[in-house]
Amino acid sequence: MKASFEELVEIMDILRSKCPWDKQQTHESLKKYLIEETYEVIEAIDEKDFTKLKEELGDLLLQVVFHAKIAQENGRFDIYEVIYDICQKMKRRHTHVFGSDSFSTAEEVLLNWDKVKNNEKEIETVTDSMKRIPKHLPALMRSYKVQEKAAKVGFDWESYEGALNKVYEELKELKECLSKNEKKEKIEEEIGDILFAVVNIARFFNVDPEEALHRTVKKFITRFSYIEESAFKQGKILNEMTLEDMDKFWEEAKKV
Repeated sequence: MKASFEELVEIMDILRSKCPWDKQQTHESLKKYLIEETYEVIEAIDEKDFTKLKEELGDLLLQVVFHAKIAQENGRFDIYEVIYDICQKMKRRHTHVFGSDSFSTAEEVLLNWDKVKNNEKEIETVTDSMKRIPKHLPALMRSYKVQEKAAKVGFDWESYEGALNKVYEELKELKECLSKNEKKEKIEEEIGDILFAVVNIARFFNVDPEEALHRTVKKFITRFSYIEESAFKQGKILNEMTLEDMDKFWEEAKKV
């Protein structure tokens, strides 16, 4: 059985007219749900759970229809204008498919995409393109994109060694900052510099820093779980254990 896109649009029309909760929602109130649903889609992809992915894509699509409905009620645009605009954008930016250009590599396609995008949005400088990167992106992701744009015009290290040395330099500056008992704002600045420098190393090896950190967090949770379970088996309570005792379990967890 197949449900049509029009049925989803009709359901949203009904909800906005009859459901007290749906009637109260605004673009602003729905932002958190849009973000949540996006991350749930990503989680389903990471887990390779395609049943879950199907469900989460539906939830994300609902958010798109919801925002479009609110915009329609305010006389701005409707969902069909959203669809029309994205169709036209895809045609404009794929000039090798819908036009006369000829590209043989994915890199050439991306370069052309950026060129067409910059012309459309009247982006004239590299700084303009950096400012266009969404401010609400995760900071590691935003850092990566900013550095990519700088690298495209040659503002980059010749090799990863330069980026690695920059990390050491920033760590030294943080150490000096801490030894001088600087204010929180200064410490925050130095930590930010370190993180930005680490992203640079990741970029040299085409490593997504956001994904890398997510994997490390997952690994940490797994190993900490081992500590907690091991302590429980020995009748111990974490709060009453020394760091040295917990560290022994941590080293065991690394070998599991």
